[in-house]
Amino acid sequence: MDAVITEQIPRLRRYARALTGDRSSADDLVQDTLERAWGKLHLWRRGSDMRAWMFSIMHNTFINHIRKKQLDAVSMDDEALEIPTRATQEDALQMRDLSSAIGKLAYEYREVILLIGLEQMSYEEVAQVLGIPLGTVMSRLSRGRERLRNIMAGESAPMLRRVK
Repeated sequence: MDAVITEQIPRLRRYARALTGDRSSADDLVQDTLERAWGKLHLWRRGSDMRAWMFSIMHNTFINHIRKKQLDAVSMDDEALEIPTRATQEDALQMRDLSSAIGKLAYEYREVILLIGLEQMSYEEVAQVLGIPLGTVMSRLSRGRERLRNIMAGESAPMLRRVK
């Protein structure tokens, strides 16, 4: 069992770093996730996907941290956000801008984009990890990608479409 859990640590670290945007917070999140996984190992069903189970624990831990922080939340108006501008240096600056833009997404969109784009999970796996319906995964992915495109294009507010 040690080897199965240990092989998940690099993925957990990568996802936690992308979620939190901070190495220290990411390490804390991974540690909390591993502690909870070890404590609840008896609840894991043999034959099920260990990766999905661990990511579910991380998701729930992250949400708990977000809820605790909301008590001390600071209002973030569009004016407070830094809107990235198109860099003249190509790849490295584009990656920096993308990382910054991902950090500005609401966590609901960010976690879906990261699990699908970075961790290459299927929609079904993401739905299982986050405990949400498949349709919600698809809509959050679509909205998150649209918001990401707007941020990368330097637009401060998402474009709303009128539906009749």
